[in-house]
Amino acid sequence: MNVVVFDLETTGLSPERDGIVEIGAVRIVDGQVDESQKYETLVRPTGEGGQALLIPWRAEQVHGISNEMVRRAPAIAEVLPEFLEFVNGWPVVAHNIGFDGSFMRVNARRQGLTWQPAAEHCTVQLSRRAFPKERAHNLNAVADRLGLNFAPGGRHRSYGDVQVTAQAYLRLMERLSTPA
Repeated sequence: MNVVVFDLETTGLSPERDGIVEIGAVRIVDGQVDESQKYETLVRPTGEGGQALLIPWRAEQVHGISNEMVRRAPAIAEVLPEFLEFVNGWPVVAHNIGFDGSFMRVNARRQGLTWQPAAEHCTVQLSRRAFPKERAHNLNAVADRLGLNFAPGGRHRSYGDVQVTAQAYLRLMERLSTPA
């Protein structure tokens, strides 16, 4: 089981109008999280045509990333080729892959690149299969259900969310492969 688990923090919910402000990722190699193989960076958000985007107050309240924090960060045009090299066509995992994957596809297209992992796996969908009677499948609920904890200050920061998502992925896959 070799996958790249990743998470994005953004300026909003629309991949067409909003920008990426942080990318975090870690590899799972042979079924084990390999913290030595991680990717983590702030991103100066840009939109269509590379115009600068500001981080709205509401988004900053969620992830704690301010305009000052990303002022000198590399833009997505610089970050995305590095991140795609890190992914290297491996299957990817995200909590709500539809959201993160859509931002990757739009930003890759804008840069003349292709977001083409071998497969995309979603821990929300895995949680729904593993816990069909549960209503909540957000990352907090999944972490609680699986006995996982976020590092202090790690929730809603890309790498902190990735660490929990990676462990959740492994536990969900184990749970789904074990007969009831």
